[in-house]
Amino acid sequence: MAQAEAFAPVQGGRRAFLAAGGAAALLATGCAQLSGGSSAPKPTDSWSGRMSLRIESEPVQTFAALFELRGSAEAGDLTLTTPIGSTLAQLHWAPGEALLKDGNRTRRFDSVDELIEAATGAAIPVGALFGWLAGRNEPVLGWKPDLAQLGSGRLQAVRESPSPRADLRIVFEQP
Repeated sequence: MAQAEAFAPVQGGRRAFLAAGGAAALLATGCAQLSGGSSAPKPTDSWSGRMSLRIESEPVQTFAALFELRGSAEAGDLTLTTPIGSTLAQLHWAPGEALLKDGNRTRRFDSVDELIEAATGAAIPVGALFGWLAGRNEPVLGWKPDLAQLGSGRLQAVRESPSPRADLRIVFEQP
């Protein structure tokens, strides 16, 4: 599904929100609140906290939200909320499907990669994201994760290419 088709009715800040939501799903990306230990993520793994995304497009897009992420690269859920608790969007993915619920509208995709690309306008490394969450510096062309602050509950990942540059910052809730 082409990006223009997927979000033709979405405007300005709402598009930035969806971009952040997709990125958070993949880059909610520490000292994460994690159930299941620090080994490879399992479907019961979960993370929550605050995230911000800056996309250096023209014009620059920024977004911040609270998030709850559960699952793995293969199957999971992401809920994005405002600071007062209103749900902005819910994302769900499993083998063969990916759903984005935005208000009263639900969009279906064949994979989490398609969901994220439609939401952000760029491919996000889903598999590597969950490795980063587990503290593994898995290399991905164009992406530079900074895992140095995981112990203090922070993760940053920067996409240098393809353009536009994106800077994702996550602050995890401390147990």
